[in-house]
Amino acid sequence: MNAPSLPGRILALLIAISSLSLSAAPKPDSDPAISFRNDVLPILSKAGCNSGGCHGAMAGKGGFRLSLFGYNPEADHLAITREALGRRIESGQPGLSLVLTKPTATVAHKGGKRIEPGSADYLTLAHWIAQGAPGPQADDPRVDELFITGPKETVNPGETIPLRVRARFSDGQERDVTAWSRFTSADETVALVDGSGSVSVIGPGEGAVTAWYSSRIVIARLSAPYPFTVPDAVYANAPRANFIDDLVLTQLKRLHLEPSPPADDTTFIRRSALDTIGRLPTPAEVETFLSDTRPDRRTHWINGLFSRTEFIDYWAYKWSDLLLVSGSRLRPDAVKSYYGWIRQRVADNTPWDEFVRQVITARGSAVEQGESNFYAIHQDPESMAENVSQAFLSLSINCARCHNHPLEKWTNDQYYQFANLFARVRAKGWGGDARNGDGRRTLYVEPEGDLIQPRTGKPQPPAPLDAPAIADGDPRDRREVLADWLTAPDNRAFARAIVNRVWANFMGVGLVEAVDDLRASNPASNEALLDALATHLIEHRFDLRDLMRLILASETYRRSGEVLPGNRDDRRHYSRHFPRRLSAEVLSDAIADITAVPEKYGELLLNDGSTEKTSFYTNSTRALQLYDAAVQSYFLKTFGRNQREITCECERSNQPSLVQVLHLSNGRTINDKLAAPESRVTTLLARHTDPAPLIREAWLLCLGRPPSSHELESFVSVYNDAGPDQRRLVTEDLFWSLLTSREFLFQH
Repeated sequence: MNAPSLPGRILALLIAISSLSLSAAPKPDSDPAISFRNDVLPILSKAGCNSGGCHGAMAGKGGFRLSLFGYNPEADHLAITREALGRRIESGQPGLSLVLTKPTATVAHKGGKRIEPGSADYLTLAHWIAQGAPGPQADDPRVDELFITGPKETVNPGETIPLRVRARFSDGQERDVTAWSRFTSADETVALVDGSGSVSVIGPGEGAVTAWYSSRIVIARLSAPYPFTVPDAVYANAPRANFIDDLVLTQLKRLHLEPSPPADDTTFIRRSALDTIGRLPTPAEVETFLSDTRPDRRTHWINGLFSRTEFIDYWAYKWSDLLLVSGSRLRPDAVKSYYGWIRQRVADNTPWDEFVRQVITARGSAVEQGESNFYAIHQDPESMAENVSQAFLSLSINCARCHNHPLEKWTNDQYYQFANLFARVRAKGWGGDARNGDGRRTLYVEPEGDLIQPRTGKPQPPAPLDAPAIADGDPRDRREVLADWLTAPDNRAFARAIVNRVWANFMGVGLVEAVDDLRASNPASNEALLDALATHLIEHRFDLRDLMRLILASETYRRSGEVLPGNRDDRRHYSRHFPRRLSAEVLSDAIADITAVPEKYGELLLNDGSTEKTSFYTNSTRALQLYDAAVQSYFLKTFGRNQREITCECERSNQPSLVQVLHLSNGRTINDKLAAPESRVTTLLARHTDPAPLIREAWLLCLGRPPSSHELESFVSVYNDAGPDQRRLVTEDLFWSLLTSREFLFQH
């Protein structure tokens, strides 16, 4: 901050004189002391002075730097009162202090006016300066809990609702902190909120407003019904199979959303096969299911899916995405070992808590103890901590590495407490490049060592997030303590994270979106359901197959994608099934299965852009059986395969694109496979002289259903008009039309 000009000082003097009795005169003994931590910093935070776009930026602004949103009170106090020869504070004349004249725009300020002269915030800062600008104290009360009041259970578009926020401090004191809280809306299509906490309901749905104060978060939930009239009998008569349906229908009734009818049998069998084993049902499986008259045939079908080797392939691949199994960071033998360990855990139906425990506490050879490769990918304590949190809690704590999280409760101290749990993890034989050597690294744990926190120059006592610190001198591997805390039944964040991932796989939309973003300020679309599913998983000893059976058996999962007038605007509450494009690997395997021409995987793409031959994969290897995200494949890359560079679902894309359309229409993947002499086209033409059974088989192969009478008649007519010498061309065109249709490309 520069010194004010003469006119500016005169104006500031007038302001100072006008408030002299409040800001400069000695305060009576009864006047409460102003706390830098609990009174001054909240004002600066609310005004945006210490935001990332102002003095809270890494380099500060105008030569003045504050910690982001006040995460370092000690440094902020020094910057305000001692830097620049202390000219930001005028103890004898508070009104002339730069910390008042700048934010009030009494003197030139690039940030504009942030505080009104004479306001309560202005007077608080003036009183603090008049009291000698005392700094933060070790025994300052800390915020223990936030409370929010004001929202009604049900609101209507057009309503305005004032929110109030109260803080309870460690000394038992409670204060209204609404004026110094920052508010955000989780869904701005439902509600908007201004800086004072006034909420404007603008649309239907389930919304939430979060209030942030002093690294604490509190949420107010809002439920605004849709403008549809749905008779109560619709919900009362809707089919229900388990508690999932009860909780979903309860919410649909509250929101006035009409549930779509159940999907037909062919849609159900196709959907469940793709979601559970990543493979289309065969024509024989479809015919068998359709002819099965048992009342529990869906249960028999679902149970059969879990016994398939494709189930192991599919879920081993998904967890390999999560754990970043990739040859770009590991040697081939280590990749194979890492993937093999994951696959064996899936085959054994290892409970998820035990699965994660084995990863967290891994030791030994990268080739013989495959799980230890988690620590070959993440080689420093900070990366280990961030990826454990992201993978197993769906929490991103990365922002807290440099400062308190600006929108969450995680502090810089908590981050380094958590990261210090990994400070003693070491490895022999790693080398500088993960691709050098034979991959025979050995992971071990040192008996001592700590991670230094840059801000303090000292280590933080090691502790899991929101848990007591490990006692000094405790001889245990700190990761054992972490594993105990992480997988404990009362750590509901752990169960909620994996439940949300599994739910999103089957339903297309997570209860929390994005699925790996379970921060407090991103609430679930149906909190009651997420909690109930987490409780079920805990009570069933983290058996993921049991959780999957529960979801597959629900009528919510079976619901069709039919859009009704009473649910056309629903995107998150499961009144209908939400269609989505098949993933890259599932789509590639489906095309290979239908055409009977497998894809070939013979090269690895290295980090420098070069390729390397590999003999790991045979000509019958499916995309979902690839160990390694470094396997080169134009098709998988084009259709959004997870590159396994970071622990984030954002690495995968299921969004359609023009490049994908062009590749399916004119590219080699479909056209070359259909034209190949060994393709299914050749087989079908040899087996069927009559076009009707050929067309029926093509429909069952591609779409999992028989053709309608209209579809069958239309294509029989095409065959009859084409003549015998054109049968192959017509058959290739038939398959091409089916393989490029939305019905084939999308899960529905």
